[in-house]
Amino acid sequence: MQVIQGVLIVLLSMWMVLDQQGIVITTWFPIMVAFFAGLIMGDMKTAMIIDGTFQLMNLGVANIGGSSVPNWGLATVVGIYVACRTTNDVAQAKAVALAVGVPVGMLGIQLDVFAKLLNTYVTHAAQKACNEKKFSKMNRILWIGPMIFALSTGLPTALCVLFGDAIVNVILKSVPVWFTNGLSIAGNMLPVVGIALLLQVMPAKKYLSMLMIGFVFSAYLNVPMLGVSIIGLAIAYYFFTTQVNKAPAAVAEGVAIEEGDDWDE
Repeated sequence: MQVIQGVLIVLLSMWMVLDQQGIVITTWFPIMVAFFAGLIMGDMKTAMIIDGTFQLMNLGVANIGGSSVPNWGLATVVGIYVACRTTNDVAQAKAVALAVGVPVGMLGIQLDVFAKLLNTYVTHAAQKACNEKKFSKMNRILWIGPMIFALSTGLPTALCVLFGDAIVNVILKSVPVWFTNGLSIAGNMLPVVGIALLLQVMPAKKYLSMLMIGFVFSAYLNVPMLGVSIIGLAIAYYFFTTQVNKAPAAVAEGVAIEEGDDWDE
């Protein structure tokens, strides 16, 4: 069973990057890949707790254009696998996932850059075959590109599957308790950084009152997250319908309608 789980985790990491670079069904967001990793490992609770930490770290981070960012999806998959293999304690599993996942996620920057660099040669080779009207050869060459991207996540995941739990067990036995406790505390602080990054790209100043209302509902009235989300959806729907109804009236009266977004707020 462990061998099957290891193989499926490696395949999941490969599919993750192929999907992100191609058809985009599941993407490589931690919240998506953690669900499948939890199913594979048979521990959905631990997977969701680890996923929440990495997903909040992922907020406000995007590889726009040719830029490369930490691969938090890869970090999530590796972290969940190693954590589920080494401990049954949820708090310790979170610390293990951070200790293993964060370096692997940061390594994803270099691996992504390397994969894109190699694919430039693949593109030139395919273009040369196309210019020579060797279209069958061109199609065969183009298959190398997805394989390179798949290996950029599959190889580090395979190494973690083969050696990760053994390395982590040695680390857990030799590292003092205060260090693992520090990782747990850091893990609880990192989501705050993710939320702060997200607020930077949102019109937070304009809708500060909405942020304050949501905070009061959650912190003081203990409304569950789903309840706060429903309230936010209701308010958003009200404003949307109000603005839609205003638009025809404004056009009929000859009033200029302000267009654009609020990203610069």
